[in-house]
Amino acid sequence: MYPIFRYLWGKVQTRNAAPLDMGATHISQHRCWPWDLDPWIELNNGRTLTLYDLGRIPMARRMGLSAILRARGWGITVAGNATRYRRRIRAFAQFEMRSRCLGWDGRFFYIEQAMWLGQDCANHIIIRTAITSAQGIVPPAQVVAAMGLPEASPALPDWVQAWSAAEGQRPWPPEF
Repeated sequence: MYPIFRYLWGKVQTRNAAPLDMGATHISQHRCWPWDLDPWIELNNGRTLTLYDLGRIPMARRMGLSAILRARGWGITVAGNATRYRRRIRAFAQFEMRSRCLGWDGRFFYIEQAMWLGQDCANHIIIRTAITSAQGIVPPAQVVAAMGLPEASPALPDWVQAWSAAEGQRPWPPEF
């Protein structure tokens, strides 16, 4: 089940937050609740992906993207991700989530997020997202222009470019 009450609480918490520049980091605080757990009493990997929404959505609102999406009738979708898990997040643990937009290419925005337990990074994800309309994917240059930003992306880190290139070689549909 989607954590709708946490989503709404996040909206309340950030309703008066300062605008966020593209590329700046949005920081949010979270707790691992019993319904987030797997049989090993730690944060479930699938729930981790859902909780990352609770960092991306307020970040997009603070950057002004949400208002543009509503005004234009556009949507946003996850088009791929790669996640690293390094530390367990146990029941009732508090953690900090950091979210930022690294940049974009001709089709996708690249979002980096991490969950931190104090000074230790528990997990890290790179997500590519697409802005969609009834006609299909909206080019990121058009999106940032609508936001009043320069159309040129900051340089994407080499590891992000390599991941994106590898995804481009991945067969679709999968070959079973």
